[in-house]
Amino acid sequence: MTFSPAQVAAYERDGYIAAIDVIDGPQVSSYREAFDDLETRVGKETAQIGLIDYHFEEEFIWRLASHPTILDAIETLVGPNVLLLATHFFNKYGEGEEAEAFVAWHQDVTFWGLEPPKAITAWYAVDDSDVENGCMQVIPGTHVSGVVEHGKAEQTGNLLSINQEVHVTPEKAATAVDLPLRAGQISIHDGTLIHGSLPNRSERRRCGLTLRYVPTTVRQAEDNSLDGRWKPVLVRGKDEENNFGEFKTRWQ
Repeated sequence: MTFSPAQVAAYERDGYIAAIDVIDGPQVSSYREAFDDLETRVGKETAQIGLIDYHFEEEFIWRLASHPTILDAIETLVGPNVLLLATHFFNKYGEGEEAEAFVAWHQDVTFWGLEPPKAITAWYAVDDSDVENGCMQVIPGTHVSGVVEHGKAEQTGNLLSINQEVHVTPEKAATAVDLPLRAGQISIHDGTLIHGSLPNRSERRRCGLTLRYVPTTVRQAEDNSLDGRWKPVLVRGKDEENNFGEFKTRWQ
């Protein structure tokens, strides 16, 4: 998929594109079943936010991360030379009105150690993601200010790695847009777009796989928030800069 000039202009203005069809039919169930199997093997506690960079271990994640429809969309927005920076599952298990797990307002690139801080995220819906089970929310246009200061969330249940949160005024929060997705769809957002999600008040799981991409011109200036270095994999074009070294999955 490539975007029209109007869609690219809307992305540049708003910082996101919603509800892009990627997988349909029986494949939707096959990817969900593959995740269900992984979840069973590692346990729900790990599966909630602990599955980072499992595309090196699980072929179904690599197939999604390198899916031509997704890569065509990413290339349209960031250029022909693209690295898969990382993959990360975010799960919110349905706990009804007692649910606490949420994702605070934040920008993706804030603690990633990238220079320049340029990245793009595709959010793949393993399960249907809707308002009831805590779909992602974005605040349109907030990416134009670049990286902003983050503090610590005071509300318990924040799923972010170091409990980070950017302060958002009630007036600004009121402009947030819900991004519901059917299983098999993705949304795409800029790495500096402020976004988050509310607790899952349903009885259903909300599983999403974040696929992080950067142009090859980006380098790692310092360790990320997990005190580590990224292991990007070239997924489109050429890596003439070689800023990270060369990493491959077993399926390449």
